[in-house]
Parts: sequence; structure tokens; C-alpha cells
Amino acid sequence: MIRRALALAVLATVVTAAAAQARDQIRIVGSSTVFPFTTRVAEEFGRTTNFKTPVVESTGTGGGFKLFCEGAGVDTPDIANASRGVKKSEVETCAKNGVTEITEIKIGFDGIVLANSLASPQLNINLQQLFLALAKDVPDGKGGLVANPNKMWSDVDKSLPAKKIEVLGPPPTSGTRDAFAELAMEGGCNRIPELAALKKTDEAKHKAVCQGIREDGAFIEAGENDVLIVRKLEANKDAFGIFGYSFLDQNRDKIQSSLIDGIDDDYDNISSGKYPISRSLFIYVKKAHIGVVPGIKEFLSEYTSDKAWGPEGYLADKGLIALPDAERAKWRAQALALPNNVGM
Repeated sequence: MIRRALALAVLATVVTAAAAQARDQIRIVGSSTVFPFTTRVAEEFGRTTNFKTPVVESTGTGGGFKLFCEGAGVDTPDIANASRGVKKSEVETCAKNGVTEITEIKIGFDGIVLANSLASPQLNINLQQLFLALAKDVPDGKGGLVANPNKMWSDVDKSLPAKKIEVLGPPPTSGTRDAFAELAMEGGCNRIPELAALKKTDEAKHKAVCQGIREDGAFIEAGENDVLIVRKLEANKDAFGIFGYSFLDQNRDKIQSSLIDGIDDDYDNISSGKYPISRSLFIYVKKAHIGVVPGIKEFLSEYTSDKAWGPEGYLADKGLIALPDAERAKWRAQALALPNNVGM
């Protein structure tokens, strides 16, 4: 009986292991911003090769890394989309769970926009004004801080509309939220001398103040569903929404972007870095799954081909801002060689 029980246990283990090894479809999770680009590559890959079309899920950047870092077994994702670089804490979580070899690949640029309905006037706002409109705490004029008292845009500056501040934006798990907090909020915060000086004396407090977004209803967390935000902007002509440029580009018949520091969010301004709220986009590959889940190397080759991510590639039609030629060559080499270039 004991031998039979052991035999059955071994057989069950073998069957389970075989089932785990049986996945023949790439699984990708992560950023809602990168989602349409990776989905487009997945569709092309499935259509033009003998491999199955990869499964791509929009979970948000933070949610994607959480799933990606759960372990190195094939019941976990192979690739994570990200609209920011991976955090040190996420690399540490991966390592604790046995995900120790990861390849980072930068795929292009994106801009973050403050958009509103085409039925309303276009807003022209600078980063300092944007910070003072959305920050949780602002200077009180006496060397201290006070809960943000600005209810109307015109309370921030008389040049801005005399309309209620109402901005729909992504949740903390979103890479767009992280990038907006770092690039837009902290960028505007650092234009206020007393707050910029705080970084030298208390870096942690500086970050908390500069990246803290108000929670009194002026900023509304609208989840990862950008389509829903667009509908709300169409219904409420006075509201604004925070998006990636690529999503705005697909909806220019309904919404428009604000000028930031007087600069439009066009392709050239984002790719050159002239537009103040521009960022890099990434995918992360779990090296332990190479050769286990079929097609990963071939998928990366498709993704980093000029016909996909080049200036005239099919991802440009989706709104991806291409990397300069030399950078594309560098990152394609990384995608093909798959070095362990994260956490080193």
C-alpha cells in the first residue's frame, strides 16, 4: 500500500509538472499604456508565424510587476509591460521569489497629457500651476505648508479658467500615475524655491510633498480604464483627464491636450524631450522562461524590428514615439542577446 501510494504521488507530480510545462502561449501583463503596442505586436506575431498569439492583459504597471515577480514557474507571466522603470523594491520581490534574471528593453517614448473635451477651450498651463492645482499640500506663504485651498483653476492663477478643479487620473498602481507624480508634480514643485530647497535638508519630506496628490475630490482616481475617462470628459466639459499620448492620439476626435509650459505634445516634441512630461516605455522579460515557453525570442525579434517599432512602423500608427536610430539598435541588441540587465 505504501509503495502504491508513493507511486501514485510520483505519478501525480509528473502529471502536474507535465501540465505546467505544457503552456505553449506567451503570457504578458502590465501597463495599460504599453498594452495597445504589445497587443498589436502580438496580433502580428500570431498572424505571421507558426506560434500562437500571445495573451496580453492590462493590469497596470505595478499590478503587472506583482504578477511577474510571483515566481519563475510557467504559471506566472513571461513578460511585463511597464510605463516606468522597475523599482528597486520590485526587483527585490522578484529575487525573493526566484526571479533573478530579467532583461529590460526600452521600446520607445510616450508623453503624459492633461486632456479635456474638444467642446471646451484648450488650457495653457505651466508645471508650477499644475502642481499648485493638484498638490495635497502647498506653501502657506509663511515658510510652512497648508492643505491645498485652491478650489478653482483661477485660484491658482488669474490667467486660468474660473472653473472648478476636477481632474480624472490613474490610481497609484499605474505607471502613468508614477510618471505624472515624478515628472509633472515634482517638476512643478521644484520651481517653487522653498520646496526645491527642501530636497537638500529632508529628501523624504521633499518627495512626499512634491509627489503628494490631493485627496479632497479635486483629483478623482478613475482606474486604468482610459476609455471610461474619455466618456466622462465628453459628458463633463469642465473636467480634465490624465492620459498617455498614445491614447490621446487615438481619440483626437473627442478630446484635446493642454499646452504644458506653452509646448504642444506632438511627436517631435516628445521624442526630443522638449515636451515637459515625456517618459520612456519598457518591457521586461523573464529569462527563466526562454526555451520553456515557445516563441519568446521570436516575439522579441518582431517587437524590436523596424517594421514594428521604427518611425514608420506599425506601432507608430498606434501612437508610439520611436527611439532614435542608435538607441533602437542598442535595445534591439539587448532584446536578441537577453542579458541580465536589471538589478545589477
